[in-house]
Amino acid sequence: MTSQVSSHAEQADSAVVGGQRKPSGDKEVRRLDRVIIRFAGDSGDGMQLTGDRFTSETASFGNDLSTLPNFPAEIRAPAGTLPGVSSFQLHFADHDILTPGDAPNVLVAMNPAALKANIADVPRGAEIIVNTDEFTKRAMQKVGYADSPLEDGSLEGYRVHPVPLTTLTVEALKEFELSRKDAGRSKNMFALGLLSWMYHRPTEGTENFLKAKFAKKPDIAAANITAFRAGWNFGETTEDFAVSYEVAPAAAAFPTGTYRNISGNLALSYGLVAASRQADLPLYLGSYPITPASDILHELSKHKNFGVRTFQAEDEIAGIGAALGAAFGGSLAVTTTSGPGVA
Repeated sequence: MTSQVSSHAEQADSAVVGGQRKPSGDKEVRRLDRVIIRFAGDSGDGMQLTGDRFTSETASFGNDLSTLPNFPAEIRAPAGTLPGVSSFQLHFADHDILTPGDAPNVLVAMNPAALKANIADVPRGAEIIVNTDEFTKRAMQKVGYADSPLEDGSLEGYRVHPVPLTTLTVEALKEFELSRKDAGRSKNMFALGLLSWMYHRPTEGTENFLKAKFAKKPDIAAANITAFRAGWNFGETTEDFAVSYEVAPAAAAFPTGTYRNISGNLALSYGLVAASRQADLPLYLGSYPITPASDILHELSKHKNFGVRTFQAEDEIAGIGAALGAAFGGSLAVTTTSGPGVA
């Protein structure tokens, strides 16, 4: 997810089976019963989107899963700093699981800050994929690295995969005539493609998602899909990734049927609507939108048919005041909060 990227993007030693890209079978495949992956990078690196897409494909594949998105508490801290690190952890298995896990088996670190902020959680022997393009002297100094951790022996106990994610992405997208900065923004899709190859995740759903998300910007959609495919082909062709892994669907724990991939925010929203119906009270949400609590406001605003009223306030105090007033007025009243703006 150099100079060889053109061949990676063009050589697809893979087969397409049922609309899905499949590994060619030339490399070793190991079977695992569960895996914990953590994507980590700067707030602007798209780690939440990357994690969401990997999660959706894992759910459609049939694994049980649990996720833990981790947003930085600060409002967009300076790029490359420890407070600005955002991460997304996913635990998936071939059996019933209950938590997003503690120690990741795989850490994808998009910059030195992401590595430093998360390395303490990574057990010895785990795999670390690092974007070597971001390990510049200045970037390392920002987080207190006197010497490069990729060269000073501090990562000897791990299976480190140094990958120039930015360079590979830019090279793969050279036909789109994008600036290096704009092309580099798709490096999260390159990483997603690499991890999708590594763990045999379906790819069709992500490509359809990108087409829909950027329907009004087909060039951007095409660029992201190209980066995604280049990452997949990089895993297939590079010698650094000699092994891919299979985690079978959790067929024993979950019989064939219709299932929903649900987040905590969505579950809470549905619970509030159900509670208001059970209590026979109208539901009122007074809220100042702030990540990640904004999703509750977005979801509840869709359910006016259940008597739900939502109010987007100018700050947290206004959201609290509106909820208190609604409560005195006879509603089941709620305010939501997260991060630095604790209501």
